[in-house]
Amino acid sequence: MLPSYARLLLPCLLLPLQLAAQDAPKPSPYDSAHFDLFHPVPRNRLRPLRPDRPGVTESPFTVDAGHFQMESDALRLINSREEGTHNREWKAAYTTFKLGLTRRTDLQLEVPLYKVTKERQAGETNWQRSRGFGDVNVRLKHNFLGDDQDGPIAMAVVAYTRLPTGGKAGSGAVEGGLIVPVNLELPHKWNLDLQVESDMNYDREQGKHYLQVMPSIAIDHEFTNVFSFLVEGVTRWDAEHTGWRSSINVAPIFTVTENLQFDFGTHLALSKEMDQEFFIGFSFRR
Repeated sequence: MLPSYARLLLPCLLLPLQLAAQDAPKPSPYDSAHFDLFHPVPRNRLRPLRPDRPGVTESPFTVDAGHFQMESDALRLINSREEGTHNREWKAAYTTFKLGLTRRTDLQLEVPLYKVTKERQAGETNWQRSRGFGDVNVRLKHNFLGDDQDGPIAMAVVAYTRLPTGGKAGSGAVEGGLIVPVNLELPHKWNLDLQVESDMNYDREQGKHYLQVMPSIAIDHEFTNVFSFLVEGVTRWDAEHTGWRSSINVAPIFTVTENLQFDFGTHLALSKEMDQEFFIGFSFRR
């Protein structure tokens, strides 16, 4: 049994330890600073699944270090008109594979498994067709702010190079660009996403590259743990056309599990020469 003076002193000795424990910052469940490709983030500490799809506006969040993510266009139809030419593309199983390298960086490989392109000139009835494997796209995303979701703002930069692996179904030359996505977390489960994209595309017919700039803004709301809805505005300018071409994009999103998400939607053209698209796809994390 402790002496009476010891019983009086013990709380005084323990008080600084208790205060220090209260003042110590609580570790973030998403803090992945000491993990990398070869030391994966434990599955019970993964950040929420935040894929780049389904909109044009991408996510600034990266895949957790040491983990794998797949995002796929199961099927996408693209209709476009340009200077009297009607183009139609069918894309099947266009899949982006992602690998978390570090706390803030992931490596991405977009593999276009199958593409059918049809083109018809004004006044003609027959389509000119090409089909095959599309152009492979190599991407690197690095997050500069908010990757661990410890604040309301997140920002990243994505650099990509598209390789001319598609033959007649592809662009015909190396393309590349930079993408800067920003996410703002709003109250009541609303999210606002902003993005600026700059691309160097290739015109096969003229045999030259040209600049394209494409800003976009998207807002989504999580109605339940399963269902959310995205509305997006996109506009595009390039050196081969005059003026801006715009569209409104909508997509319902269904979260099946913490690691599986389905979506479908459409891009509704607001300008005559803007693409109109319909798609269905999914995202999966391992």
